[in-house]
Amino acid sequence: MLLVVGRIGRAHGVRGDVAVDVRTDDPAQRFAVGSVLTTDPADAGPLRVTASRRHSGRLIVRFEGVADRDAAEELRGTALLVDSADIGPTGDPDEFHDHELIGLAVVTTGGELVGTVEDVLHHAQDVLVVTTDEGREVLVPFVSALVPEVDVTGGRLVVDPPGGLLDLAD
Repeated sequence: MLLVVGRIGRAHGVRGDVAVDVRTDDPAQRFAVGSVLTTDPADAGPLRVTASRRHSGRLIVRFEGVADRDAAEELRGTALLVDSADIGPTGDPDEFHDHELIGLAVVTTGGELVGTVEDVLHHAQDVLVVTTDEGREVLVPFVSALVPEVDVTGGRLVVDPPGGLLDLAD
């Protein structure tokens, strides 16, 4: 699965640098010198990072082969992607990347199958979007009281819903 880690914005200066709208929690690693990023559209890349730095709160990146402002402007709007297989676990047993949760089977503490995690929403509270076998969509707040167990390697997530939570779509 390809994950967006940034989007190229406007050119910065005349030497081919671009401002990048960062969409990752680890920009230092994703945009380190030598990193190769897949692109969308695909014909814009892949792009190899030759320099990156912070300037006025923005990430400025230079890519191999992008030598002037005109070439940098042609990249504007390009999404920068990495393969989810290249992103390791967080190291914290209570933190997960979205791509680790999407696709997990959701079961209740009693063993009843609820459905599959289809998405993770990040608003005031993280929320799991679970699609049931009947095609209904159920929203489950991603808090330890309601989601006591996440077993990524086992491919399942256990929920302990209060009465009515799973019946709201009825």
